Amino acid sequence: MKKQSTNQGEPWHSFYGPNLGYVMEVYEQFLEDPSEVDPELRELFEQWGPPTAEDAAVMASAQKADTSFTLPAQPTALSKMVAAVKLADNIRTYGHLAADINPLNDRNKDTRRIELSEFDLTEEDLKNIPVDFLCPDAPSHIKDGLQAVNHLREVYTKKLAFEYAHVHELQEKNWLREKIESGSYFSPLSKEQKVSLLKRLAEVDGFEKYVHRTFVGQKRFSIEGLDTMVPLLDEMIRYSVESGAKTVNIGMAHRGRLNVLAHVIGKPYEMIFAEFQHAPSKDLIPSEGSIGITFGWTGDVKYHLGADREISPQAMPTARARVTLANNPSHLEVVSPIVAGYTRAAQENREENGYPVQSPESSYAVMIHGDAAFPGQGVVAETLNMSRLRGYHTGGSIHLIANNMIGFTTESRDSRSTKYASDTAKGFEVPIVHVNADYPEACLAAAVLAYEYRKTFGKDFVIDLIGYRRFGHNEMDEPMVTNPQMYSIIQNHPNVKKLYAEQLISEGIISQEEVDRMDSEVEEVLKAAYDKVPAKDEDPDTVMAPPEDVANGLPELNTSVEFDKLKHINDELLQWPEGFNVFKKLGKILQRRSQAFEGKGKIDWAHAETLAFASILKDGTPIRLTGQDSERGTFAQRHLVLHDEKSGDEYIPLHHIAESNASFVVHNSPLTETAVVGYEYGYNVFAPETLVLWEAQFGDFSNMAQVMFDQFISAGRAKWGQKTGLVMLLPHGYEGQGPEHSSARLERFLQLGGEYNWTVANCSTSGQYFHVLRRQAAILQKEEVRPLVIMTPKSLLRNQFASVTAEELAEGEFHSVLEQKGLGENREAVERIVIGSGKIAIDLEEKLQGMDETDWLHILRLEEIYPFPKNDMEEILGRYPNLKELVWIQEEPKNMGAWTFVEPRLRDLAAESVDVQYVGRRRRSSPSEGEPTVHKKEQARIINEALTR
Repeated sequence: MKKQSTNQGEPWHSFYGPNLGYVMEVYEQFLEDPSEVDPELRELFEQWGPPTAEDAAVMASAQKADTSFTLPAQPTALSKMVAAVKLADNIRTYGHLAADINPLNDRNKDTRRIELSEFDLTEEDLKNIPVDFLCPDAPSHIKDGLQAVNHLREVYTKKLAFEYAHVHELQEKNWLREKIESGSYFSPLSKEQKVSLLKRLAEVDGFEKYVHRTFVGQKRFSIEGLDTMVPLLDEMIRYSVESGAKTVNIGMAHRGRLNVLAHVIGKPYEMIFAEFQHAPSKDLIPSEGSIGITFGWTGDVKYHLGADREISPQAMPTARARVTLANNPSHLEVVSPIVAGYTRAAQENREENGYPVQSPESSYAVMIHGDAAFPGQGVVAETLNMSRLRGYHTGGSIHLIANNMIGFTTESRDSRSTKYASDTAKGFEVPIVHVNADYPEACLAAAVLAYEYRKTFGKDFVIDLIGYRRFGHNEMDEPMVTNPQMYSIIQNHPNVKKLYAEQLISEGIISQEEVDRMDSEVEEVLKAAYDKVPAKDEDPDTVMAPPEDVANGLPELNTSVEFDKLKHINDELLQWPEGFNVFKKLGKILQRRSQAFEGKGKIDWAHAETLAFASILKDGTPIRLTGQDSERGTFAQRHLVLHDEKSGDEYIPLHHIAESNASFVVHNSPLTETAVVGYEYGYNVFAPETLVLWEAQFGDFSNMAQVMFDQFISAGRAKWGQKTGLVMLLPHGYEGQGPEHSSARLERFLQLGGEYNWTVANCSTSGQYFHVLRRQAAILQKEEVRPLVIMTPKSLLRNQFASVTAEELAEGEFHSVLEQKGLGENREAVERIVIGSGKIAIDLEEKLQGMDETDWLHILRLEEIYPFPKNDMEEILGRYPNLKELVWIQEEPKNMGAWTFVEPRLRDLAAESVDVQYVGRRRRSSPSEGEPTVHKKEQARIINEALTR
């Protein structure tokens, strides 16, 4: 007779951890065939019955309370078994604390949680426990519990250490456990592969030493101490391309960059040497064109430059892939979302209506981080957060932490609050493998495991490559000044090439003479490359003028759309599927849009935008729009995605434009600016035919992405020859909403304007917006392409003075300067011309409605501020012979907005007899008032002052 499981003395209460599931599984086998179950367990099942849900709750509570384990006062065979299962689980969870992953220090390991003594176990106890209880995925040569525990120790505490307890998906966790404990990801290398690996390390080491001797004192941010990064990347790329990848995008900072350029990307040694020697290098680009190396006209330092090449693995000569190392300035981690954008663009087919068809297996990103930067820079967490969002996921990126255990001169204890540099990833349930950089074969195994996980689950993976830094932060630093203890160890530590050579010699695979010969051959290749380098350029080009296509401005383009075609598009946009229940109030608002083509209304901002998008799609240009609230529009104006009020289903009218062969994407972004702007920039670089738009929720929020504007969008072409037509929509305008909801910091974008690097516009009508969008789409694949920054409106979105007739879209064009209708007709009488931009011009027009006798006045709207339309302004001003005053009016304080940009240009245009004046807010530290009534009073003063004679 079985005892009831409610008895408090039953053995199941002593179970802790994951062994409960195993025991319950064995109990199922017991019910089917008792003879197949281990005799000890069979006896327990017969005596005590199955574990119950109550038992499970007790066990779960005990597990949460403490990770330690205590045997009962009188241990039984079952309690010993439970202790052994807990030991095995602890090795999986805490083995990394005892692992040999630090090449400079094999001491200070925490083994307390994985010692037999902690569980009152002996080796004899373990020998009596079946292997499957402890390690169900053990190799076949493991015969008992002691061997299983020793196997787990070997797997989890040697040169590779694993962290995946934070991964909650059971399928992923079981897959990782099986791969790790079976060793299936770790393929032993053949003799030839080991020799090839040593040769690669000799090339990596030889390059650094040659540069160190030849270009004494020059910065190179040496890879030494992390040399295995190169063969690790080699292996990952080879394995992934053989698995079907067509594009591999790499983003990394300075450390080891030149070595990666030389060996992974294949940038010729002679080009790199020419850059060290300040000699001309463009003629050294390989003539076959398999390596893509682009140049801007101002250039950049050698350890910021990127390149790309096509590769074909030796094992699969017909498989070809593009490998790109992204250009990256000193802002370290900002390249991470950019290469994610590259990757999404490479994965998508944009040649059909609807959302693009994505193929995550075709492309992936490798993001190489510094150990101080990974936890230290917020853009890393932003990028990790984007990794599984529908608008941004890429099927998993592989993160490689180039961990030299120091940041600049800062020890790890001062640069992070976590144990490991990789801990940021744990919050996103990303598996982590720590690997000792002094063991190259372990590094290759880590590369394979990372890619296999990404391929299987479509998620990110982190490799924490733990090494050291041979020299200071750069080769001009003396690290003994700030880090004497660490560098006393490093100075006496042999490099990985020497260590691996000694290993192969001891294995009888290679001789010392062969190693020496290998080193000599590497040296000869480097010397031959150096001999090709031209002499230093003693008379460099200091003008560094941009190409004519850039300097000459935009070509003449017709952006109009025939009235009938536009009306047909409008009708299509208002046709919803039968049975689709649009929110009634919204449906009525949208249906009113048909009246604009019947002469009964005007086209407001959002309507003009939608028509522009639809016409651009019909022209065959794909569109991607993202930003916070972009689907609906921050101000409830856009509504590109309709929601069925009963079912919640979505419908996007722009996905159903007839005769369109281009995709349309609109996504609400996460509450992130830096990473999202970088992502969209990267997307556009890799998809230059696509109109890519990023919209700030409020223009002020672009502050958070300033590094992307400064280092990439405004300067990328001049530095690297990297083109983009990215559009930035920045809601801007003073409506009394306070200092963080008013200014998009127009002055910053104007300050960055130079060499026609982008267009900065502040449109005052929906028609102007329609035409500037169509113009931008038309230049995307031309040499003249450049980004577009638009100060978009808030209160003007529905303002009738900012709305236009359908004829203005059908017959008009974009004007860099608009003249106020009804003014300036009596040329002899005009004495004052007021010039403003954006919303302030509409405020002036509204005020004009109640004014008489305005012959003395004219008003101009500067719609395109940069490049400044000098010729257009000159022509207009030349019409008025009796002009006495040029007045610039703006909402922003005097030290903000466009005034500091336009003032010298207006003075240059004005005749000596013409006084140039400013009307607006005085210089202030804050962008606007915080009190609506104060704002209203100040705004009225500005308008009145500009319009009072």
